[in-house]
Amino acid sequence: MRSEQSERLCLRSLLSPHSCYLDGMTPPPVHVAGGSAVGRAFRYAYRVPLLLIHLVVFLPITLLCLSPLLVWIRVGDENAGDVAVRWWSGGLMRIFGFRLRRVGKPLPGPTLFVANHVSWIDIEALHSQRMMGFVAKHEIRGWPVVGWLAAQGQTIFHQRGSQESLGGVLQAMMRRLREGRSVGVFPEGRTRDGHAVGPFHARIFLAAVEAGVPVQPVALRYGARGSAQPVVAFGPKESFFANFVRLLGEPARTADICFLEPIQVTDVEGRRRIADLSRERIVQAMAQA
Repeated sequence: MRSEQSERLCLRSLLSPHSCYLDGMTPPPVHVAGGSAVGRAFRYAYRVPLLLIHLVVFLPITLLCLSPLLVWIRVGDENAGDVAVRWWSGGLMRIFGFRLRRVGKPLPGPTLFVANHVSWIDIEALHSQRMMGFVAKHEIRGWPVVGWLAAQGQTIFHQRGSQESLGGVLQAMMRRLREGRSVGVFPEGRTRDGHAVGPFHARIFLAAVEAGVPVQPVALRYGARGSAQPVVAFGPKESFFANFVRLLGEPARTADICFLEPIQVTDVEGRRRIADLSRERIVQAMAQA
């Protein structure tokens, strides 16, 4: 009964931006630093040095693996660059205190992965499991470290509100999918406050339809039963740097990356239906224990 209630609440999120509370419970306070001041100071004391080591020592190794010198090396179904990006992203998530748990398996081969969007760390969560080129807002290019890394990781930057930019993005997505590479998108188009999964824009699914590749929805859940979604999300007028620093001091918590049942575009009529079905599966996964 409780599960049915939570699912109904989530499905109403299209009408109310604050309606998708997990398990029908009141969410935790939004954007409030977790834990005591002493605990936060202790976490900074050991995480900041680990972050610096990760950037200064292991980032150059990752970039070397992405270079033409080593990227040709195969490790199973992946090349050296793909493995390095997964390893580096997983390490970054652990430095921020996230215990990664994968549910399901990412599809092999060219796939359009679509996920709910909570914060910048969503990209690292997905990259910890599967290499994919992301579609991201143009502003990310200017973010410290993450913007530069995004550019190195095959990110397609989109100027929001520009139809010309969107057309170029779709062409780039189709080209990559037809070349056998995967693409990741956040169909909500923007991050939210962590309380709801917003409407999915259907046009972005055109790339999968035209390229004839499957769509795999991915639910990103932070904290037990997704209870930390509002904490991970950007606060009102919170900058990337402020969010980055705040999350670095947060208590340890789980991060579930749930690869859901894929959608074969040949079995579903129209990109609007594909978008709705993708969102439905993500909303259902968010409501599950």
